[in-house]
Amino acid sequence: MELEKEIEGKMTTCNSSFKIILGSSSLARRQILNEMGYEFTVVTADIDEKSIRRDKPEELVMALAEAKANAIIERLRIEGHVEEDARATLLITADTVVVSHGMVREKPNNKEEAREFIKGYSGGHAAVIGSVVVSNLTTGIRKGAWEKAEVYFHEIPDEIIDSVVNFVNAFSLLDFVSKAIFSASLLLISLLMMRRVLD
Repeated sequence: MELEKEIEGKMTTCNSSFKIILGSSSLARRQILNEMGYEFTVVTADIDEKSIRRDKPEELVMALAEAKANAIIERLRIEGHVEEDARATLLITADTVVVSHGMVREKPNNKEEAREFIKGYSGGHAAVIGSVVVSNLTTGIRKGAWEKAEVYFHEIPDEIIDSVVNFVNAFSLLDFVSKAIFSASLLLISLLMMRRVLD
């Protein structure tokens, strides 16, 4: 089935009494879980993120992570994957945005937009806001949280901007930023949320 093709194999062995599904295609988020030593599978949410808007970026990242969880749970239910294992199954979804000059910036649409974003950071600062939502598919319990970090930049020469845009895929620019800034905090949030939904 299409969903089964999308669910990826095991990353790193870590024996536990629960299963983990990462509801994200983010390479950075996969790496974070992998570095934690967890075995997990990946299922991505097919949602129109641009159709979900909130006034505050903190509310936006939470709403997007919740929407991703809801979409994935519905797909799993349709395909009959939710009830097939007696172990608790935890679904982790997340979202990240950057706020610069009072504007919320999500994934850049292309390299030109990525270049524009980075030039806007030069000599200034931006806030990176990320959320994590953990859903226990067995009990229905769900917990979530968001974290914020302020990032300050020196002047960024044009050649450096070109290098970043060319060597960091425009669509994974937020991966690049979130991996550098949010690894520790997202790890802690994920661990806390997993414990709470297992209680």
